[in-house]
Amino acid sequence: MKLVTYNVNGIKARLPRLLEYLTEQQPDVVCLQEIKSSDDSFPHADIEALGYGAVWHGQKGFNGVAVLARGQVPVERQRGLAGEAEDEHSRYLECEVDGLVVASIYLPNGNPQPGPKFDYKLRWMERLATHARTLLDAEVPTVLMGDYNVIPNDDDTFSVRAMTSDALMQPESRAAYRRLLAQGWTDALRTRHPTGGVWTFWDYQAGAWQRDAGFRIDHLLLSPQAADRLVDAGVDKEYRGRDKASDHAPTWVRLT
Repeated sequence: MKLVTYNVNGIKARLPRLLEYLTEQQPDVVCLQEIKSSDDSFPHADIEALGYGAVWHGQKGFNGVAVLARGQVPVERQRGLAGEAEDEHSRYLECEVDGLVVASIYLPNGNPQPGPKFDYKLRWMERLATHARTLLDAEVPTVLMGDYNVIPNDDDTFSVRAMTSDALMQPESRAAYRRLLAQGWTDALRTRHPTGGVWTFWDYQAGAWQRDAGFRIDHLLLSPQAADRLVDAGVDKEYRGRDKASDHAPTWVRLT
């Protein structure tokens, strides 16, 4: 199985690129983030025409996540995270596909920091960790994938100096990510590329793509049962260079 996480940065604007990717790569499962679409305007018909079932959790103009599966409709298990009843952001969607639990995650950015947005990011990460423990306890193959908005290590960015004050690389953000991994999750991309230097995001500003000035914030975390099936992980980088592409590249893991 090829499982992909893909922050599309607006599904209406990137729909041609998404359909192109589905046609060319034919992944088995795709978790989308930042669809920026209300539930009733999600372009499910175009996706279904390519043989993919879809479940989505939209929000007009902001956030939004979805799960696509080739040849079937994913079975929804949960949308949103418990812990803050007033939190209406569409950032978490959990489904089951062929006995595999997958979650599409769009973690808060947290900038500017310090401030309320950064505080919300850290609280959200703790809420995710609380739920992640229950998923591990179920001992079912599970993949938590998405845009985590965390640069875990210094070698996960083109420039430590450029990102020093960013919420993505604060000690608190990194510590929360490490605590999540310490539960027993495997960072698939890091496992396959332990020396770093693999980017999943290139900003639209300052010629970042042309300079290869990127960083790694899209992660696929595997439960022990899924990690036992790990074959490979990587980034379909060339899709970032296509016309009117997202600023993220599709990031993937292959499981037996």
